[in-house]
Amino acid sequence: QVQLVESGGGLVQAGGSLRLSCSMSGTNFNIYRMGWYRRPPGKERELVAFITSDGRANYADSVKGRFTISRDNAKNTVYLQMNSLKPEDTDVYYCAADRLLDRYWGQGTQVTVSS
Repeated sequence: QVQLVESGGGLVQAGGSLRLSCSMSGTNFNIYRMGWYRRPPGKERELVAFITSDGRANYADSVKGRFTISRDNAKNTVYLQMNSLKPEDTDVYYCAADRLLDRYWGQGTQVTVSS
């Protein structure tokens, strides 16, 4: 059974930082593209960042220069370092693993940024 477990969310003041983690079990983490998503109020779920199995990263324009995605294949874990956080970054952040037609989701972790 494939499982994704996120952690690291919390409450932080604007301008602060958080690091989210997502650990994957039950399959070969190394071959999956890993991504972080969020769903702003009243909007569709949006991709925040993803990292390919060979380490190439891509970011939404809204987080470029502030967020960094990385992965540790030895630990089956993907990270999202979030700096210079803004109130509009408040959301539930979900981890996802993609490969071909397979997609797995984590349960989400809440990030709240106070002004």
